[in-house]
Amino acid sequence: MPSVTNLKLNMEHWQERVDLAAAFRWAHRLNWHEAVANHFSLAVNEDSSRFLMNPNQAHFARIKASDLLLIDANDPETLNQPNAPDPTAWGLHGSIHRHCPHHRCLLHVHSIFATVLASLADSSLPPIDQNTATFFNRTVIDENFGGLAFEEEGERCAAALQDPKKKVMIMGNHGVLVMGDSVADTFNRLYYFERAAETYIRALQTGQPLRILSDEIAEKTARELEEYPEQAERHFSELKMILKEENSNFSD
Repeated sequence: MPSVTNLKLNMEHWQERVDLAAAFRWAHRLNWHEAVANHFSLAVNEDSSRFLMNPNQAHFARIKASDLLLIDANDPETLNQPNAPDPTAWGLHGSIHRHCPHHRCLLHVHSIFATVLASLADSSLPPIDQNTATFFNRTVIDENFGGLAFEEEGERCAAALQDPKKKVMIMGNHGVLVMGDSVADTFNRLYYFERAAETYIRALQTGQPLRILSDEIAEKTARELEEYPEQAERHFSELKMILKEENSNFSD
């Protein structure tokens, strides 16, 4: 029987698997999961057509590196295979990886505050503090929710994500889709987007006028945060270290 070490050495894209598994575990811990729904994916080849994704209806709290599916976005027989992904995951993530190679990692959740924002008639996020300013002119608002994200809906979303600078899609009546270059980059962006949405929603709840930053200062703040050295990598490294210190099996 092969050892766990040999399994790791023989399984493709091991470090990418470990990172994505850690993202699932932290999404569960932060209560961003949706029972056994929602999906994360990470491209592992140059044109982003091959990607890792969670298995069908597996709880985020239990996902391990070795559990992740390796999927080809250009294989029309994907859903007919024995270990097929969830059809909505294939529809949304497959379409975006197929048409938007600049978005290598995709994290889709129905986290509470991002989803509240997506449920408002105006789902824009005004720059009222440092976190909200992070996303100034860097989001896409999808106004055309068409039901579950089967392939047609995924193709529609992919068409709206052609600008590589827009790395958050506020999915009206649905949730949020965050994109990035790596798991660390994308998870960090998702973390701060949910924090920003919470600040904005709680500010609205006061009923008081909002102190909105000027466009100039909001853009300056967003650029400064984008250029801040190694913040996402250090954040995610610390999260993985916490899991390891707790003897989590995420990296099995």
